[in-house]
Amino acid sequence: MSLRFPFLRRCAAVCLVVLVAGCNDEKTAADAAPRQAPAIELGTVLVKTETLAVTNNLPGRIAPTRIAEVRARVPGIVVQRVFQQGSIVKQGDVLYRIDPAPFQVRVESAAATLKRAEAAQLQARQQADRIAELRARNVASTQQNESATAALAQADADVAGARAGLASAQLDLEYSEVKAPISGRIGRALITEGALVGSGAADNLATIQQLDPVYADFTQSAGDLLALRRALKRGALSSSDPETANVRLLFDDGSAYKHAGQLLFSEATVDATTGQVTLRGEFPNPDGDLLPGLYVRVVIEQGMQANALTVPQQAIQRNGNGQAQLYILNADGSLELRPVTAGRVVEHGLVINEGLKAGEQVVVEGFQKIRPGARFTGKPWQRSAAAAADADKRG
Repeated sequence: MSLRFPFLRRCAAVCLVVLVAGCNDEKTAADAAPRQAPAIELGTVLVKTETLAVTNNLPGRIAPTRIAEVRARVPGIVVQRVFQQGSIVKQGDVLYRIDPAPFQVRVESAAATLKRAEAAQLQARQQADRIAELRARNVASTQQNESATAALAQADADVAGARAGLASAQLDLEYSEVKAPISGRIGRALITEGALVGSGAADNLATIQQLDPVYADFTQSAGDLLALRRALKRGALSSSDPETANVRLLFDDGSAYKHAGQLLFSEATVDATTGQVTLRGEFPNPDGDLLPGLYVRVVIEQGMQANALTVPQQAIQRNGNGQAQLYILNADGSLELRPVTAGRVVEHGLVINEGLKAGEQVVVEGFQKIRPGARFTGKPWQRSAAAAADADKRG
């Protein structure tokens, strides 16, 4: 028995050494194995197709829809200015009064002439009736009857002439009150009381402009317009209805005018000196914010682009030659730097014409984290509140 226990103790010691050595080998192997680095998170957007309006931002000027120069229709001395300069006047409102005394005298004289003509007409009619009665009894001759009939006709003509003279005199008396030819805002008075005015074209007394609605006249390059029509013809764009095409205004500071307008027409000729085509839109102006001559930017929809692909502008990278590039996040977590063809700028980004497909993930944020050999994962990118507010301001 004494010989067996030492032998067992030796065997147990050997097994323990072997076990400890095996554990150390496993720990060393585990430490030697490379650790998998965590995926780097990047801000991405999922590219989707959408239908976009083809818009152009063009320079323009505001013009009144109607403009009229106030002129005197009869000569005379201005005795009163009735309107307040810069106010709103309605068609038919009295603006100036010319001394009416001479015209009143002419009316009274024309009325007296009419009465005299009517008295002569009455006498001629009575004479013609008597001659006709005598002629029926063969007492008066045919010549007397014809003379009486001619005298009555002449008296009728004199009455008609006198009535026309009275109407003309009354019209001149009415024209002694210079009235507004249209409704609108009247400018400064160009003459004062006591001035002698005439009926000539040079006597402009004031100017009235109709400012609600107003026109916005703007120009577009003939080349751009031709390219747009070619795109419509080959089917790359669908046409907007010219009768319902909406236009918007931007002020000089970039803020948007709150009322939308409507395109009225585009000229059929090109200006030989500038190569531009003139277009005109109409805008409501209830608050009077749009004044004639004001410089504006006109945003006009001239077509619709179907299946368009857009990315945020900050996703665009440029190589040394200026070629646009995008980082595409693949399904296996790798990145691909792909050249693309960038198109026009839209409200929420940039249109990509070639090099991109719907359903791909484009990197927008986190470019400083990109390094070779790393794995990446995408996190939906959100536009910052400041950028969204700036886009809303631009309209």
